[in-house]
Amino acid sequence: MRALTWHGKHDIRCDEVADPQIEDDRDAIVEVTSCAICGSDLHLYDGFVPGMQSGDVMGHECMGEVVEVAPGARHALKPGDRVVIPFTIFCGECWQCRRGNYSVCERSNRNASVAAKAFGRPTAGLFGYSHLTGGYAGGQAEYIRVPFADTTHVKAPSTLSDEQLLFLSDILPTGWQAAVQLGIEETDTVAVWGAGPVGQFAIRAAVLLGARQVIAIDRVPERLDMAAAGGAIPIDFAVESVMERIDDLTGGKGPEKCIDAVGLEAHVSGHLDSMYDRAKQAVMAESDRAHALREIVYLVRPAGTISIPGVYGGLVDKIPMGALMNKGITVRTGQTHVARWTDDLLCRIEEGQLDPTFVITHVADLADGPDLYRTFRDKKDGCVKVVLKP
Repeated sequence: MRALTWHGKHDIRCDEVADPQIEDDRDAIVEVTSCAICGSDLHLYDGFVPGMQSGDVMGHECMGEVVEVAPGARHALKPGDRVVIPFTIFCGECWQCRRGNYSVCERSNRNASVAAKAFGRPTAGLFGYSHLTGGYAGGQAEYIRVPFADTTHVKAPSTLSDEQLLFLSDILPTGWQAAVQLGIEETDTVAVWGAGPVGQFAIRAAVLLGARQVIAIDRVPERLDMAAAGGAIPIDFAVESVMERIDDLTGGKGPEKCIDAVGLEAHVSGHLDSMYDRAKQAVMAESDRAHALREIVYLVRPAGTISIPGVYGGLVDKIPMGALMNKGITVRTGQTHVARWTDDLLCRIEEGQLDPTFVITHVADLADGPDLYRTFRDKKDGCVKVVLKP
Protein backbone atom coordinates (compact mmCIF):
# COMPACT_ATOMS: atom_id res chain seq x y z
CA MET A 1 0.00 0.00 0.00
CA ARG A 2 0.97 3.66 -0.27
CA ALA A 3 1.83 5.57 2.88
CA LEU A 4 3.57 8.78 3.95
CA THR A 5 6.72 7.77 5.80
CA TRP A 6 9.29 9.60 7.92
CA HIS A 7 12.95 9.38 6.89
CA GLY A 8 14.44 12.16 8.99
CA LYS A 9 14.03 15.87 9.50
CA HIS A 10 12.09 17.46 6.61
CA ASP A 11 12.08 14.15 4.73
CA ILE A 12 8.56 12.76 4.27
CA ARG A 13 8.05 10.35 1.35
CA CYS A 14 5.12 8.62 -0.27
CA ASP A 15 6.37 5.01 -0.22
CA GLU A 16 5.08 1.54 -0.93
CA VAL A 17 4.95 -0.34 2.38
CA ALA A 18 3.53 -3.65 3.57
CA ASP A 19 -0.21 -3.81 4.19
CA PRO A 20 -1.12 -3.96 7.90
CA GLN A 21 -2.20 -7.30 9.33
CA ILE A 22 -4.33 -8.41 12.28
CA GLU A 23 -1.94 -8.88 15.23
CA ASP A 24 -4.21 -9.05 18.25
CA ASP A 25 -7.66 -10.34 19.19
CA ARG A 26 -9.13 -6.81 19.43
CA ASP A 27 -7.66 -5.47 16.16
CA ALA A 28 -9.38 -4.21 13.04
CA ILE A 29 -8.06 -3.15 9.65
CA VAL A 30 -9.56 0.03 8.20
CA GLU A 31 -9.33 1.20 4.60
CA VAL A 32 -8.61 4.92 4.90
CA THR A 33 -10.90 7.20 2.89
CA SER A 34 -9.67 10.52 4.33
CA CYS A 35 -6.75 11.60 6.48
CA ALA A 36 -5.16 14.91 7.41
CA ILE A 37 -1.88 16.60 8.22
CA CYS A 38 -1.96 17.95 11.77
CA GLY A 39 0.10 20.73 13.32
CA SER A 40 1.47 18.08 15.69
CA ASP A 41 2.86 16.21 12.67
CA LEU A 42 5.05 19.22 11.99
CA HIS A 43 6.90 18.60 15.26
CA LEU A 44 7.93 15.23 13.80
CA TYR A 45 8.66 16.81 10.41
CA ASP A 46 10.92 19.39 12.06
CA GLY A 47 12.69 16.75 14.15
CA PHE A 48 11.65 17.90 17.62
CA VAL A 49 9.98 14.70 18.87
CA PRO A 50 12.34 11.87 19.88
CA GLY A 51 11.71 8.22 19.13
CA MET A 52 11.05 8.34 15.38
CA GLN A 53 12.59 5.67 13.14
CA SER A 54 13.18 5.79 9.40
CA GLY A 55 10.19 4.36 7.56
CA ASP A 56 7.62 5.09 10.30
CA VAL A 57 4.17 5.75 8.84
CA MET A 58 2.90 9.23 9.68
CA GLY A 59 -0.49 10.59 10.66
CA HIS A 60 -3.01 10.42 13.48
CA GLU A 61 -6.15 11.90 11.89
CA CYS A 62 -8.00 9.42 9.72
CA MET A 63 -11.28 7.67 8.99
CA GLY A 64 -12.50 5.01 6.63
CA GLU A 65 -14.24 1.67 6.21
CA VAL A 66 -13.62 -1.45 8.26
CA VAL A 67 -12.40 -4.30 6.06
CA GLU A 68 -11.33 -6.92 8.63
CA VAL A 69 -12.14 -7.50 12.30
CA ALA A 70 -10.48 -9.82 14.81
CA PRO A 71 -12.77 -12.03 16.95
CA GLY A 72 -12.43 -9.91 20.08
CA ALA A 73 -13.76 -6.79 18.37
CA ARG A 74 -16.66 -8.35 16.44
CA HIS A 75 -19.22 -7.39 19.09
CA ALA A 76 -18.54 -3.73 18.22
CA LEU A 77 -17.46 -3.68 14.57
CA LYS A 78 -18.09 -5.49 11.33
CA PRO A 79 -16.68 -5.17 7.80
CA GLY A 80 -18.35 -2.28 6.01
CA ASP A 81 -18.70 -0.08 9.09
CA ARG A 82 -17.66 3.51 8.49
CA VAL A 83 -15.56 4.83 11.37
CA VAL A 84 -13.46 7.74 12.56
CA ILE A 85 -10.30 6.65 14.39
CA PRO A 86 -9.35 8.68 17.50
CA PHE A 87 -5.64 9.42 17.68
CA THR A 88 -5.54 8.19 21.29
CA ILE A 89 -5.62 4.38 21.49
CA PHE A 90 -7.51 3.20 24.57
CA CYS A 91 -8.51 -0.13 26.08
CA GLY A 92 -11.65 1.13 27.85
CA GLU A 93 -11.00 -1.12 30.86
CA CYS A 94 -8.00 0.15 32.86
CA TRP A 95 -8.13 2.47 35.90
CA GLN A 96 -7.61 5.58 33.76
CA CYS A 97 -10.07 4.62 31.01
CA ARG A 98 -12.80 3.94 33.58
CA ARG A 99 -12.36 7.56 34.66
CA GLY A 100 -12.49 8.91 31.11
CA ASN A 101 -8.77 9.68 31.00
CA TYR A 102 -8.30 7.94 27.66
CA SER A 103 -5.09 9.71 26.62
CA VAL A 104 -3.30 8.14 29.58
CA CYS A 105 -4.67 4.62 29.08
CA GLU A 106 -2.51 2.21 31.06
CA ARG A 107 -2.56 -0.63 28.53
CA SER A 108 -2.33 0.77 24.99
CA ASN A 109 1.30 1.93 24.89
CA ARG A 110 3.26 -1.16 23.93
CA ASN A 111 6.51 0.76 24.59
CA ALA A 112 5.48 1.79 28.10
CA SER A 113 8.98 1.33 29.52
CA VAL A 114 10.41 3.74 26.94
CA ALA A 115 7.73 6.33 27.66
CA ALA A 116 8.34 6.00 31.39
CA LYS A 117 11.99 6.96 30.89
CA ALA A 118 10.93 10.15 29.09
CA PHE A 119 7.88 11.14 31.15
CA GLY A 120 8.30 9.40 34.51
CA ARG A 121 5.17 7.32 33.86
CA PRO A 122 3.86 5.96 30.54
CA THR A 123 0.93 7.49 28.70
CA ALA A 124 -1.40 6.02 26.06
CA GLY A 125 -0.43 4.70 22.67
CA LEU A 126 -0.92 7.15 19.82
CA PHE A 127 -1.07 6.56 16.09
CA GLY A 128 1.89 7.70 14.01
CA TYR A 129 3.59 9.59 16.81
CA SER A 130 6.97 8.05 17.59
CA HIS A 131 8.04 4.98 19.52
CA LEU A 132 7.55 6.86 22.81
CA THR A 133 3.83 6.36 22.24
CA GLY A 134 3.93 2.78 21.05
CA GLY A 135 5.44 2.99 17.58
CA TYR A 136 2.05 2.40 15.92
CA ALA A 137 1.81 3.01 12.17
CA GLY A 138 -0.21 6.10 11.38
CA GLY A 139 -3.19 6.84 9.19
CA GLN A 140 -1.63 8.77 6.30
CA ALA A 141 -1.88 5.55 4.34
CA GLU A 142 -4.30 3.43 2.34
CA TYR A 143 -4.91 1.11 5.32
CA ILE A 144 -4.38 1.26 9.07
CA ARG A 145 -4.32 -1.38 11.78
CA VAL A 146 -6.39 -0.25 14.77
CA PRO A 147 -5.52 -1.88 18.13
CA PHE A 148 -8.31 -2.05 20.74
CA ALA A 149 -10.59 -1.38 17.79
CA ASP A 150 -13.76 -2.27 19.69
CA THR A 151 -13.22 0.88 21.79
CA THR A 152 -10.90 2.99 19.61
CA HIS A 153 -13.42 4.11 17.01
CA VAL A 154 -16.34 6.46 16.43
CA LYS A 155 -19.21 5.16 14.30
CA ALA A 156 -19.76 7.56 11.39
CA PRO A 157 -23.34 8.33 10.35
CA SER A 158 -24.01 7.93 6.64
CA THR A 159 -25.72 11.33 6.53
CA LEU A 160 -22.45 13.21 7.10
CA SER A 161 -19.45 13.57 4.78
CA ASP A 162 -15.87 12.61 5.57
CA GLU A 163 -15.00 16.29 5.77
CA GLN A 164 -17.66 16.88 8.43
CA LEU A 165 -16.47 13.93 10.52
CA LEU A 166 -12.72 13.55 10.01
CA PHE A 167 -11.67 16.06 12.65
CA LEU A 168 -13.44 14.12 15.39
CA SER A 169 -10.20 12.11 15.29
CA ASP A 170 -8.20 14.90 16.93
CA ILE A 171 -8.38 18.64 16.34
CA LEU A 172 -12.09 19.20 17.02
CA PRO A 173 -12.16 17.44 20.41
CA THR A 174 -8.72 18.89 21.16
CA GLY A 175 -9.97 22.44 20.70
CA TRP A 176 -13.15 21.58 22.60
CA GLN A 177 -11.30 20.04 25.55
CA ALA A 178 -8.99 23.06 25.68
CA ALA A 179 -12.01 25.31 26.17
CA VAL A 180 -14.04 23.01 28.44
CA GLN A 181 -11.22 22.55 30.94
CA LEU A 182 -11.07 26.34 31.43
CA GLY A 183 -14.46 26.30 33.15
CA ILE A 184 -15.67 29.27 31.09
CA GLU A 185 -18.16 31.67 32.68
CA GLU A 186 -20.29 34.23 30.86
CA THR A 187 -18.19 37.13 32.21
CA ASP A 188 -14.90 35.67 30.96
CA THR A 189 -12.51 36.88 28.33
CA VAL A 190 -10.79 33.90 26.68
CA ALA A 191 -7.51 34.59 24.84
CA VAL A 192 -6.23 31.97 22.41
CA TRP A 193 -2.57 32.02 21.40
CA GLY A 194 -2.24 30.34 17.98
CA ALA A 195 -5.00 30.42 15.35
CA GLY A 196 -4.08 27.21 13.58
CA PRO A 197 -6.65 24.42 13.27
CA VAL A 198 -6.76 23.57 17.00
CA GLY A 199 -6.91 27.26 17.89
CA GLN A 200 -9.78 27.74 15.44
CA PHE A 201 -11.83 25.00 17.10
CA ALA A 202 -10.91 26.29 20.57
CA ILE A 203 -12.21 29.73 19.54
CA ARG A 204 -15.53 28.32 18.36
CA ALA A 205 -15.79 26.17 21.47
CA ALA A 206 -15.23 29.19 23.72
CA VAL A 207 -17.94 31.10 21.85
CA LEU A 208 -20.38 28.18 22.13
CA LEU A 209 -19.59 27.80 25.82
CA GLY A 210 -20.62 31.40 26.44
CA ALA A 211 -17.44 33.47 26.86
CA ARG A 212 -18.06 37.24 26.96
CA GLN A 213 -15.31 37.83 24.42
CA VAL A 214 -12.70 35.70 22.68
CA ILE A 215 -9.32 36.99 21.48
CA ALA A 216 -7.09 35.28 18.88
CA ILE A 217 -3.33 35.97 18.74
CA ASP A 218 -1.45 35.01 15.56
CA ARG A 219 0.38 36.65 12.68
CA VAL A 220 -0.96 34.78 9.62
CA PRO A 221 -3.66 36.84 7.87
CA GLU A 222 -5.71 33.85 6.69
CA ARG A 223 -5.80 32.41 10.20
CA LEU A 224 -6.74 35.74 11.77
CA ASP A 225 -9.52 36.24 9.21
CA MET A 226 -10.81 32.73 9.97
CA ALA A 227 -10.70 33.45 13.69
CA ALA A 228 -12.62 36.70 13.23
CA ALA A 229 -15.26 34.84 11.19
CA GLY A 230 -15.65 32.49 14.17
CA GLY A 231 -16.34 35.33 16.60
CA ALA A 232 -12.87 36.24 17.86
CA ILE A 233 -11.15 39.61 18.12
CA PRO A 234 -7.89 39.19 16.15
CA ILE A 235 -4.50 40.44 17.33
CA ASP A 236 -1.64 40.34 14.80
CA PHE A 237 1.44 40.11 17.01
CA ALA A 238 3.67 41.05 14.06
CA VAL A 239 2.21 44.56 13.86
CA GLU A 240 0.83 45.39 17.32
CA SER A 241 1.69 44.84 20.98
CA VAL A 242 -0.15 41.86 22.39
CA MET A 243 0.08 43.26 25.91
CA GLU A 244 -1.24 46.70 24.99
CA ARG A 245 -4.10 45.34 22.91
CA ILE A 246 -5.13 42.82 25.58
CA ASP A 247 -4.97 45.54 28.24
CA ASP A 248 -7.28 47.67 26.08
CA LEU A 249 -9.75 44.79 25.75
CA THR A 250 -9.72 43.79 29.44
CA GLY A 251 -9.46 47.13 31.21
CA GLY A 252 -5.83 46.45 32.10
CA LYS A 253 -6.68 43.32 34.11
CA GLY A 254 -5.89 40.57 31.62
CA PRO A 255 -8.02 37.65 30.37
CA GLU A 256 -9.46 35.29 32.96
CA LYS A 257 -8.86 32.28 30.73
CA CYS A 258 -6.03 31.59 28.25
CA ILE A 259 -5.29 28.80 25.77
CA ASP A 260 -1.83 27.89 24.47
CA ALA A 261 -2.59 26.35 21.07
CA VAL A 262 1.00 26.94 19.89
CA GLY A 263 3.13 24.43 21.76
CA LEU A 264 6.79 23.70 21.35
CA GLU A 265 7.52 25.58 18.11
CA ALA A 266 6.62 29.18 18.92
CA HIS A 267 7.67 31.31 15.92
CA VAL A 268 8.58 34.86 16.93
CA SER A 269 11.43 37.21 16.09
CA GLY A 270 13.02 40.10 17.93
CA HIS A 271 12.28 38.70 21.39
CA LEU A 272 15.15 37.92 23.73
CA ASP A 273 13.58 34.72 25.02
CA SER A 274 13.08 33.44 21.47
CA MET A 275 16.74 34.03 20.62
CA TYR A 276 17.69 32.28 23.88
CA ASP A 277 15.53 29.25 22.98
CA ARG A 278 17.00 28.94 19.50
CA ALA A 279 20.55 29.18 20.85
CA LYS A 280 19.88 26.42 23.39
CA GLN A 281 18.22 24.26 20.72
CA ALA A 282 21.28 24.64 18.52
CA VAL A 283 23.49 23.05 21.19
CA MET A 284 20.82 20.48 22.15
CA ALA A 285 20.40 21.98 25.62
CA GLU A 286 16.67 22.55 25.18
CA SER A 287 14.02 20.93 23.00
CA ASP A 288 10.98 23.25 23.10
CA ARG A 289 10.41 26.95 22.39
CA ALA A 290 7.90 28.26 24.89
CA HIS A 291 7.53 31.97 24.08
CA ALA A 292 3.72 31.77 23.88
CA LEU A 293 3.45 30.03 27.25
CA ARG A 294 5.72 32.57 28.95
CA GLU A 295 3.67 35.43 27.53
CA ILE A 296 0.44 33.80 28.71
CA VAL A 297 1.75 33.42 32.27
CA TYR A 298 2.54 37.14 32.40
CA LEU A 299 -0.70 38.34 30.78
CA VAL A 300 -3.33 36.07 32.36
CA ARG A 301 -5.39 37.69 35.12
CA PRO A 302 -4.42 36.68 38.69
CA ALA A 303 -6.37 33.57 39.79
CA GLY A 304 -6.95 32.80 36.10
CA THR A 305 -6.70 29.50 34.26
CA ILE A 306 -4.38 28.37 31.46
CA SER A 307 -5.25 25.45 29.19
CA ILE A 308 -2.47 23.89 27.09
CA PRO A 309 -3.54 21.77 24.10
CA GLY A 310 -0.37 22.75 22.23
CA VAL A 311 2.10 19.84 22.22
CA TYR A 312 5.31 20.00 24.22
CA GLY A 313 7.80 17.21 23.76
CA GLY A 314 10.66 17.62 26.19
CA LEU A 315 12.39 20.38 28.12
CA VAL A 316 11.68 24.10 28.30
CA ASP A 317 13.59 26.80 30.13
CA LYS A 318 12.80 30.16 31.76
CA ILE A 319 9.20 29.40 32.69
CA PRO A 320 8.24 32.26 35.07
CA MET A 321 7.34 30.08 38.05
CA GLY A 322 7.30 33.09 40.37
CA ALA A 323 4.51 34.69 38.35
CA LEU A 324 2.69 31.36 37.99
CA MET A 325 2.71 30.66 41.72
CA ASN A 326 2.18 34.13 43.11
CA LYS A 327 -0.69 34.92 40.73
CA GLY A 328 -2.48 31.73 41.78
CA ILE A 329 -2.82 30.43 38.23
CA THR A 330 -4.42 27.07 37.47
CA VAL A 331 -2.85 25.12 34.59
CA ARG A 332 -4.69 22.33 32.73
CA THR A 333 -2.82 20.24 30.16
CA GLY A 334 -2.87 16.91 28.39
CA GLN A 335 -3.32 15.00 25.19
CA THR A 336 -7.00 14.84 24.31
CA HIS A 337 -9.38 12.30 25.87
CA VAL A 338 -11.07 12.08 22.46
CA ALA A 339 -13.81 9.60 23.34
CA ARG A 340 -14.93 11.77 26.27
CA TRP A 341 -16.18 14.42 23.84
CA THR A 342 -17.17 12.71 20.59
CA ASP A 343 -20.83 11.91 21.37
CA ASP A 344 -21.56 15.54 22.24
CA LEU A 345 -19.58 16.91 19.29
CA LEU A 346 -21.20 14.51 16.83
CA CYS A 347 -24.63 15.73 17.97
CA ARG A 348 -23.53 19.34 17.55
CA ILE A 349 -22.37 18.61 13.99
CA GLU A 350 -25.61 16.83 13.14
CA GLU A 351 -27.65 19.70 14.59
CA GLY A 352 -25.65 22.32 12.66
CA GLN A 353 -24.07 24.02 15.70
CA LEU A 354 -20.63 23.11 14.33
CA ASP A 355 -19.46 22.76 10.74
CA PRO A 356 -15.84 21.57 10.94
CA THR A 357 -15.31 21.89 7.18
CA PHE A 358 -14.56 25.63 7.43
CA VAL A 359 -10.96 24.93 8.39
CA ILE A 360 -10.11 22.91 5.23
CA THR A 361 -8.06 24.86 2.68
CA HIS A 362 -6.39 22.06 0.70
CA VAL A 363 -7.64 18.64 -0.48
CA ALA A 364 -5.20 16.42 -2.38
CA ASP A 365 -4.02 12.91 -3.19
CA LEU A 366 -1.77 11.08 -0.74
CA ALA A 367 1.11 11.39 -3.22
CA ASP A 368 0.99 15.17 -2.80
CA GLY A 369 1.54 14.81 0.94
CA PRO A 370 5.31 15.48 1.07
CA ASP A 371 4.94 18.80 -0.78
CA LEU A 372 1.95 19.77 1.34
CA TYR A 373 3.90 19.14 4.53
CA ARG A 374 6.22 21.94 3.40
CA THR A 375 3.33 24.16 2.33
CA PHE A 376 1.59 23.69 5.66
CA ARG A 377 4.76 24.17 7.72
CA ASP A 378 5.68 27.37 5.84
CA LYS A 379 2.07 28.66 5.89
CA LYS A 380 2.14 29.19 2.13
CA ASP A 381 -0.76 29.34 -0.32
CA GLY A 382 -3.20 30.25 2.46
CA CYS A 383 -2.77 26.76 3.91
CA VAL A 384 -4.59 26.20 7.22
CA LYS A 385 -5.62 22.54 7.01
CA VAL A 386 -4.77 19.75 4.56
CA VAL A 387 -7.01 16.74 3.89
CA LEU A 388 -5.56 13.84 1.90
CA LYS A 389 -7.48 11.19 -0.02
CA PRO A 390 -5.67 7.83 -0.15
